[in-house]
Amino acid sequence: MTEDILHFIWMHNAYFANLYINSGGEKIEIISAGEHNKNSGPDFFNAKLKIEDTIWAGNVEIHINASDWNKHGHHLDGAYDSVILHVVAKNDTPVFNSKGNAVKTIEIGYPHSIEQHLQQLIANEKWIPCAAHIAQLDEFKLKMWLSSLAIERLEQKTNQVISSVYEYNNSWEEAFYVSMARSFGLKINALPFELLAKSIPLKYLVKIRNNKTSIEATLFGQAGMLNKITDSADYYQQNLKKEYDYIQKKYNLTPISAHLWKFMRLRPVSFPTVRIAQLASLIQNSSGLFSKCMEASTLPQFYKLLTHNVSEYWETHYTFGKESKNRKKPVGKETIRIITLNTAIPFMFAYGTLRNNQSLKDKALNLLENIAPEKNSITRGFAQYGIKADNALYSQALVHLKNNYCDKQKCLFCSIGTNVLLKKATDNTK
Repeated sequence: MTEDILHFIWMHNAYFANLYINSGGEKIEIISAGEHNKNSGPDFFNAKLKIEDTIWAGNVEIHINASDWNKHGHHLDGAYDSVILHVVAKNDTPVFNSKGNAVKTIEIGYPHSIEQHLQQLIANEKWIPCAAHIAQLDEFKLKMWLSSLAIERLEQKTNQVISSVYEYNNSWEEAFYVSMARSFGLKINALPFELLAKSIPLKYLVKIRNNKTSIEATLFGQAGMLNKITDSADYYQQNLKKEYDYIQKKYNLTPISAHLWKFMRLRPVSFPTVRIAQLASLIQNSSGLFSKCMEASTLPQFYKLLTHNVSEYWETHYTFGKESKNRKKPVGKETIRIITLNTAIPFMFAYGTLRNNQSLKDKALNLLENIAPEKNSITRGFAQYGIKADNALYSQALVHLKNNYCDKQKCLFCSIGTNVLLKKATDNTK
């Protein structure tokens, strides 16, 4: 027995008994179970109950044993004074709130086969617990659930974005710059790119934006890639080193370690040296990038904003000192798509949330609906069970579903798992 099972029963009371007798002998009818609270405080907010002939509205707290109320300190916590009903599996003691008032308590009844069905669901060794059932779910219900998950994922990212904005003294531009730099590194070099961006604040780069050599010298120097430049190096390298030495002293900069950068198993066009050159070109050619990205509403507009070619040296190089065939190396469309998904859209949704701008949040969701789905191990995994993402909104939702529900066996809080369990419970009662 876990509280999660009691939460499940309470949320879906229509499938079970919806009339109870509380500890005072009063009849209770559940009109609305309320909103499930996943944070601190009572388990369900804004429940609506009919107790005898009176309608009650308030919060609901759930425990295995009634005595857990005191064990958890709720009898001393004013946040629980709004609880209108205490739901338990075993009513082993009367409980009181911080004002000394008795809290109405009911012992909830339910079919114990639910626990057995849940164990069977999470005990299988398939890629996801509901592998044998997911394809049977109604398509409309599935898409509604995936849409909800996509928003949940954006809300989760919103918290991360807002935390980073606070970290950078409420500067959306600085937080956006660091996040965008991380996206430049894709998966393999995401961390060193983030550390690089954090090591040289955007405000310093803005001051030298009109000087291409200064921008490149600062970024490559802070990346730790100019430490071993010798007199035998080509003119470009020596010039960068000279410029960086001056800038480093001026701003008292400390470079990150060069060993953090990964080159192995990467196509040359994805080498961190090329990526840093691309980032330098973007910073040099883009002013007010955060505001412009917040105004963009289509992927082609992001292509236009973020597509800038590298400087001449990097057109003929992939690494320092080793010349290659001349080739333009703008940021690729796939990289821009990743930057849009991982940085622009989350920032757009977060900015809309903090500014109470629903149209901006809607635009973020519309962008997701109009971008092709991601192709990764998770989307391929769901595809083998017949669940295919039509767009990035659904592919992001599938990633969130796998990482936050399937892998954590949270079937009781997943619409798919809920449907499976409720069907089994209903079949058992027939």
